[in-house]
Amino acid sequence: MLPQSGSVLGVDVGGSLTRRSTAICRLSWTPDSIDWVIGRSTADPEALATAVTTVVGGHSLLVAAFDGPLTAGLGSINRYRAAERMLTRGLGRHIGKPGQTNVPVGRQLNASANACVRQVLALGLLAPAQHAQAIDSLAVVEAFPSSYMGMMLADPASLAVLRSNRSDRYFEHLAEIGRFGALLSALLPGRRPSHSPKTVRNHDDRSALVCALTALGMAAGDYCAVGDADGWIFLPPLRFIAPWAQVLLRANEAPDFAGQFVVRN
Repeated sequence: MLPQSGSVLGVDVGGSLTRRSTAICRLSWTPDSIDWVIGRSTADPEALATAVTTVVGGHSLLVAAFDGPLTAGLGSINRYRAAERMLTRGLGRHIGKPGQTNVPVGRQLNASANACVRQVLALGLLAPAQHAQAIDSLAVVEAFPSSYMGMMLADPASLAVLRSNRSDRYFEHLAEIGRFGALLSALLPGRRPSHSPKTVRNHDDRSALVCALTALGMAAGDYCAVGDADGWIFLPPLRFIAPWAQVLLRANEAPDFAGQFVVRN
């Protein structure tokens, strides 16, 4: 499904007006190579618009993935969604969990994510949505880097992590053992990355790159997802999700959660 050359976007949503906690990553490829560009911004609308425009650089985007809760029509969410519950029960004790969108922090993140999406949509460079779980006519999707990476671990308990450093430890481990490289090779075969994920040191930049990988899987039509009409969180291709996590994801399709675990490849 992927063209010989193209681009996707990943955005790690931050809500600070003073700290550049929003990171934007454009991942692009040619027939021979893979590259990415990362920039950061505060949540100030003017600064955010400038950063998004600079990173996108006029490239057409097949998919844009955002680390923040999203629902159809970019509406306000005040519910504990099935997508969040499905990534919490069973999985949470192994790899942490998403925050709930029905609490103040979650509602604020939802608002910040919507603002980031609108800045990207305003560029007029995003392709139409091609997936059944679309929340917009254009290819906007929700990512959650910590769960995305955690599910790729064969044994999360073997890594000594704290809540404060979980995402960074997962990123460093997966980069060290070559799982990000394997994912890129699977989705974009025959191409050589211009640099290694190991060179990405900043926490927000790392999350933005994982969001871009989420978008890449979506663009390739090779992904998993959990959720329902309230929104979907997108995950790695099934063959990159560890067996223990696959078992828990399938168990969480129980009727009381009213959500689905979708596999596409």
